[in-house]
Amino acid sequence: MPWRHPRLSLLVAALAWFGLGLQLLLSLRLVVAQGGTPLGGLVVYLGYFTVLTNLLVAVSLSLALWRPGSAAGRWFRRPGVATAVAVNIALVGLTYHLLLRHVWDPQGLQKLADITLHYAVPLLGVLHWWLAVPPARMAWRAPLAWAAWPLAYLGYALLRGLWLGTYPYPFIDVATLGYPRTLLNALGLLVVFLLVGLAFVAVARGRLRRSPR
Repeated sequence: MPWRHPRLSLLVAALAWFGLGLQLLLSLRLVVAQGGTPLGGLVVYLGYFTVLTNLLVAVSLSLALWRPGSAAGRWFRRPGVATAVAVNIALVGLTYHLLLRHVWDPQGLQKLADITLHYAVPLLGVLHWWLAVPPARMAWRAPLAWAAWPLAYLGYALLRGLWLGTYPYPFIDVATLGYPRTLLNALGLLVVFLLVGLAFVAVARGRLRRSPR
């Protein structure tokens, strides 16, 4: 089913790509300035849920726009898949605003990247879901499947931290918190994710009931 408002889709995709590109340049510059290598900067960059989920938004919208007939384009256009992407990018914004925005004080271009990836893309991503993705009936259990993305990231972040000795977020820092506290924090975030997912399901079902037949 085609999406409505393709210009909005293009705007969100372009904004996500811009934020990702800017953050990549800043990450590489910082790591190199500290005596590291560009490869090390790329490893740091790819450690964050924010970066990977913004990348998911950028790739999904780009394929849906420019390769709509491809298998990937059709898959990303499915309302359930588009909703999963929207829920995950919403989690980026919520987690950052509630847990992380007081941890640091970015300035200059870093602040621009911060606002783009943590606020602009999440807000516009949800707006895009509301305006562009056709309403569809979704099962109440759907958020359990959508949680595959953050759960896969958790496994990746823990394995990466075990290998590198550093963790991207303080609430999953096993070296400081230990595994019991880290897993408890992850469980709390999973509950938040599922609640947000259920809210999206409720809205989608409500929109479908009100849509013209």
